[in-house]
Amino acid sequence: MATHPPYPTYPPQPGGPVGGALRHAHWWQRKWVLYGALSTLLALSGLVILALVREQTGTEGFLVGLGLAVLPVPLLITAFRWLDRVAPGPWRNLLFAFAWGACAAALIAIVANSFATKWIATATADPSSADTLGATVIAPIVEESAKAAAVLLVFLFRRRDFTGIVDGVVIAGVTATGFAFTENILYLGTAFGTDQLTGERGIASVTAATFFVRIVMSPFAHPLFTVLTGIGFGVAALSAERQHLRRALVPLSGLLLAMGMHAMWNASSTFGEYGFFAVYAAFMVPVFGLLTWLVIWTRQRELRTVREELPAYAVAGWLTPAEPYALGSMRARRMARDYAAHYGGKSAAREVAQYEAYATSLAFLRHRGRRGRAGADFVVRERELLSELWHRREVARPALDYAARSTAPPVPVLAPPWPVYGAYGYPAMPDPAYNPYQT
Repeated sequence: MATHPPYPTYPPQPGGPVGGALRHAHWWQRKWVLYGALSTLLALSGLVILALVREQTGTEGFLVGLGLAVLPVPLLITAFRWLDRVAPGPWRNLLFAFAWGACAAALIAIVANSFATKWIATATADPSSADTLGATVIAPIVEESAKAAAVLLVFLFRRRDFTGIVDGVVIAGVTATGFAFTENILYLGTAFGTDQLTGERGIASVTAATFFVRIVMSPFAHPLFTVLTGIGFGVAALSAERQHLRRALVPLSGLLLAMGMHAMWNASSTFGEYGFFAVYAAFMVPVFGLLTWLVIWTRQRELRTVREELPAYAVAGWLTPAEPYALGSMRARRMARDYAAHYGGKSAAREVAQYEAYATSLAFLRHRGRRGRAGADFVVRERELLSELWHRREVARPALDYAARSTAPPVPVLAPPWPVYGAYGYPAMPDPAYNPYQT
């Protein structure tokens, strides 16, 4: 029977109020209950929203709107996934966020906006004023609240996957991408129906104008609004559990900012002939650039956290001395996966990718513990992550060590007259005939 080497010793726990008894989950917190309820809710919402949109656009308009609205979706999802490369969250969270935005949030928005606008028109006897008020006040409040619900649900029930600002940005952005997808189907399908009635074709058609404004110029509009809410939840995730006021007020502030920005965007059509372009150039583009810089800066900060927190596990014997450096560099990570794929195939590359993700989660966990922000399950979670790393070390270590050597700054030394070997007896440079994954 094969015997496994003993685990290394655990590093000292970081300072701060970690540990403690784990709370028992209530029945409504059990996974099967939550998954079943959410799946049923999203499925019903999807069927209802499909029927409503098709009723307003007609079958032909729906198909045209669907074909045009789907164009920016892969681009936006890829962008948000790229931002999440340091510690990628599970795909199930992204699928839930997109489905919530496209189905539940869109349904809430259509029903609530329509009801509120009709009520205002009846109360004021001024349909034109009701439409303006509905677009600039009601819609931003309803739509941003509906989209924020997805971020809140992930924050509450998938807390292990929601550890900082980038996670908030990604979940919020994907939710808003789903919402915009459904909304674009409605607008483009309606525009196509208008063109069918008026006989307009080509570049002068309402469909072309709608496509240019919503798909070409501002595909990032809804994600940009909701990302402000996501940043608020991300800051709350970084806060200590005892900071109850901060954990409540910061997400609320982000939501209010999202509503305000959304309201200004919707009101741009009332600012004159060039109001839309003025708001776009003077407001939307600068905010988009600022938020992009913030997220990229946060990602670099996450990599620095990996380099600073993992050496404690290298000292305890869980990692090799070179691994913290390699895991803290996106270039080295990619090189390690490529190295594993070259010598061990796709399965080895997948193991290395999982090793990188678990190591990053471990670094974030220790960082929160050192700052006194870890939850009661710190010790349990740390051992789970270390166990996952330990079982993948035989595949991941050669690749990460090679990546660390290849990306380390050059040091001028005299070449010895004998062959140079790296850690574990592997060659310092890859040999086409050499495969470290063969047994």
